[in-house]
Amino acid sequence: MTALLEIAGLKSGYGRVEVLRGVDLNVRSGEIVALLGSNGAGKSTLNNTVSGLVRATAGAVHFDGANLTNAHCRAVVQAGLIQVPEGRRVFPNLSVRENLELGAYVRGRERRATNLERVFGIFPRLAERRAQAAGTMSGGEQQMLAIGRGLMAEPRLLVLDEPSLGLSPLLVEELFALIETMHRDGLSLLLVEQNVAQSLAIADRAYVLENGSVRFHGTPADLLASTELKQAYLGM
Repeated sequence: MTALLEIAGLKSGYGRVEVLRGVDLNVRSGEIVALLGSNGAGKSTLNNTVSGLVRATAGAVHFDGANLTNAHCRAVVQAGLIQVPEGRRVFPNLSVRENLELGAYVRGRERRATNLERVFGIFPRLAERRAQAAGTMSGGEQQMLAIGRGLMAEPRLLVLDEPSLGLSPLLVEELFALIETMHRDGLSLLLVEQNVAQSLAIADRAYVLENGSVRFHGTPADLLASTELKQAYLGM
């Protein structure tokens, strides 16, 4: 099967500090791929390089056959590669509805009203709070809002960067159930997480990133079968 997202030999970093050291990764259409690793492994740098926010110094990023290496972030969004960033980054003084509508600023503008109702159908709590300022919502509600804003752009691939960070165990369960629902509806996802057990329970394939390099790639069953890998890279 042809990869929807194909990353080959990717290197990037900040100034003279190289963070990614030749990463190879791919996501096929209809998959959930989990990208795992500890803090500082390079996961967010990978997301931001793919999304056009950090410049690659070597390697290539292709999306549905198009070369997006060092493309402007607007071009990345226009292609349908949408990131939901770590930390939610909602606009606190804007309403829920206004935050969602901003998600369709570059892509999906013509179907904004239809997509808004679709998001409200997925997240009934957002529908109830559509006029509420985003900054007054709970962390879990803000995470729903951030994901809903990403869905407004009609993603072909949705990149979720640490979506469960800071959420209660109950909300984490709810979040991962939602991710499974989006997957069943046909959405391809790159799930970047420290929550290893939950991620592997729903992923088709997994990568483990350590010090900017891929240390493992395979099925969740393969990863869980290796005591060495679990202890060395996942703390399990």
